[in-house]
Amino acid sequence: MYDYPLDPYWSTQEIIDVMALYNAVEKAYEEGISKEEFMNCYRQFTYIVDSKSEQKQIDAAFEKVSHYSIYKVFQKSKDNDWIDMR
Repeated sequence: MYDYPLDPYWSTQEIIDVMALYNAVEKAYEEGISKEEFMNCYRQFTYIVDSKSEQKQIDAAFEKVSHYSIYKVFQKSKDNDWIDMR
């Protein structure tokens, strides 16, 4: 268990949506996830966090606590319909 990087200025719904992305990334590493499911979460995340630099900061903070990379899952999703990071 670890602390997820969350912005205190996000609304409750935004926190739920960003947590959905974190959970999708964890799923990609632990059991695999469909590209469609991951991309739905990822698109919502990029809507909430529209700054590329802030996205990178969040990814780095998330990777530091979880050892899972949002960016690496996104990269793998480009060429695969099923993402399995195991």
